[in-house]
Amino acid sequence: MLSGQSVFPDSPFEFKDASVKDHLTGDWQEKVRRKMDNIDVVIVLCGERTHTARGVAAELTIAQEKDKSYFLLAAYGDKQCTRPTSAKSTDKLYNWTWENLKTLIDGGR
Repeated sequence: MLSGQSVFPDSPFEFKDASVKDHLTGDWQEKVRRKMDNIDVVIVLCGERTHTARGVAAELTIAQEKDKSYFLLAAYGDKQCTRPTSAKSTDKLYNWTWENLKTLIDGGR
């Protein structure tokens, strides 16, 4: 859905999916760090079990260590989405709306 929204005429962003989908061999965290060198904003899509997803927590920790701009986005409007364990207490979980997404990408938090 993010990739589709990135091509809207009023879209303020380009989308590149750099998420880890497959098992990475070796030092996967270093590979994630290198991927993050080429991105401006990390969007953490949160679902019902994100609080148990160790990989998501590790990726968010890496984003925090690299001082990357990031935000948490509820992947489902009709479910109870949870935050990764590495989220800061001040990190808000935002509803996924087009207006929210445009504001958040532009730095509005």
